[in-house]
Amino acid sequence: MNTQAIQDVVREKYGQAALRVSAGVAGSCCGADPITANLYDAAQGGEVPETALKASLGCGNPTALAELKPGETVLDLGSGGGIDVLLSARRVGPGGKAYGLDMTDEMLALAEENKRRSGLTNVEFLKGEIENIPLPDGSVDVILSNCVINLSGDKDRVLREAFRVLKPGGRFAVSDVVVRGEVPAAIRKSMELWVGCVAGALSDQEYTAKLTEAGFSKIGIEATRVYGIEEARAFLAGQGLDAEAIAREVDGKFISAFVRATKPAGGCCNPGCCS
Repeated sequence: MNTQAIQDVVREKYGQAALRVSAGVAGSCCGADPITANLYDAAQGGEVPETALKASLGCGNPTALAELKPGETVLDLGSGGGIDVLLSARRVGPGGKAYGLDMTDEMLALAEENKRRSGLTNVEFLKGEIENIPLPDGSVDVILSNCVINLSGDKDRVLREAFRVLKPGGRFAVSDVVVRGEVPAAIRKSMELWVGCVAGALSDQEYTAKLTEAGFSKIGIEATRVYGIEEARAFLAGQGLDAEAIAREVDGKFISAFVRATKPAGGCCNPGCCS
């Protein structure tokens, strides 16, 4: 699976998800309700348009964990319908700025409509790929992402780009699906499961190693949900695989995690991070 092929399928599937939301049908990240259920409390849900909440395709709530401060500049990688961008914009206030980056036209259109309905003026949605962030070096205080980095076919580039656009001392604070232990080859090779936030997930050791290579420090991975055999069956439903057998093999190996890291205040800390 090359990067372009993955991007094409991801763009198609998430474009379809945006159109479903626009038509009044709730979105579905990862094709499995256990991943997306109950990520935002009632108060947060009331801060954004209903279509932003319905289009939430994440596996966590990075805005609740990132400790955003007034006046900060925030970038959400793979912002979808914009829920985390809008919540971030409220946290950083009128003196701050919240950017959302997405490559899918349908999602960007939905996000722009949600921005209009929110009345927020410190929000900007950008079209582009998370492997090529269209912002200058050292321009962002915090990078968020919600169940998107696992979808990229070139995660090393994503993390290098995140490092590049962060200011010295800036924070990487993303929710993502992470693997603990070995994963059956039948899952890894399935494009549908890649788009479904499973096949492309990094292990916790891989995530740490790639963040370190990109130049980050103070790396931490905190499990926010652990998916057991019932959730594994939901992951695999409708994929044409032996769901029952594979579910037993992946029981407890997939987690939603909050991944933290910091760009050192002195800049590059690793010989490989600036190459």
